[in-house]
Amino acid sequence: MASTTLGVPLRGAKPSGRIPAWVWALPPVVALALTFLYPLALVGRQSVRPDTGGTSLQPYADVFASEAFREALGTTVWLALGATVGCLVIGFALALVIAFVPFPGGKTVAKFIDVFLSFPSFLITLALLFVYGTKGMANGLWTDATGAAEGPFQFLTTPWGVLLAEITYFTPFVMRPLLAAFSQIDTAQIEVASSLGARPGRVVRRVVLPEALPALAAGGSLVLVMCLNEFGIVLFTGAKDVTTLPTLVYSKAMLEADYPAACVVAVVNIAISVGLYGLYRVVSRRAGA
Repeated sequence: MASTTLGVPLRGAKPSGRIPAWVWALPPVVALALTFLYPLALVGRQSVRPDTGGTSLQPYADVFASEAFREALGTTVWLALGATVGCLVIGFALALVIAFVPFPGGKTVAKFIDVFLSFPSFLITLALLFVYGTKGMANGLWTDATGAAEGPFQFLTTPWGVLLAEITYFTPFVMRPLLAAFSQIDTAQIEVASSLGARPGRVVRRVVLPEALPALAAGGSLVLVMCLNEFGIVLFTGAKDVTTLPTLVYSKAMLEADYPAACVVAVVNIAISVGLYGLYRVVSRRAGA
């Protein structure tokens, strides 16, 4: 009798004919469809159902023609790109220090990075508000020292404040894969390069950076996609003049009750995210080959 596990033939065993393999694949496929695909299908269907009834692409035409959508799209893209670049530069520098510069508490800092990844984004933004907000600690120290009516730190409610908050929150998402990649580097290569007279900058460029490129690509692509879909940071900074695609979805759906327009913006946001992820997969596959 052929060996089986839960009715599924083991590799190399003849099919027993008891339960087809597709039966075991059916429950997770159904769960995936009901949990993820069905809600997305409802959003897509609603995006072509104008309030006047019927099926039409008019909601797309109206949204694409609106100035609010174009501004939100531009703001979303530049914030995501700016945050990604900032996270890559700062994350790479910090990971280098933690991995290759011995200092007391280095292992504790590396472990804290893992804990930081579990923090919600609004918590980091709230902490920045306590420090740099209009009534925050920095402005309070300034007004107490100078007697001024208000402090000089008013940037947190601007796009630059949102950018700072996103870089602060998402940098550990770049550092985590970098630290894992650095732990795999043979330190003998670095020692040989140093013994041959290579300066630290050259060692980083010629030895460390090539090994870190896949981790940089993975962390950067993750940060880019997450920044494109970030909602909590923009909301908690109180940046009223900063509208991104996720906040535009909220505004259209909850404040204006314009559900077709909200679904159109959501579809565009999803398409951009999936497209960037697909591009990352193609580039990473070619780089690996």
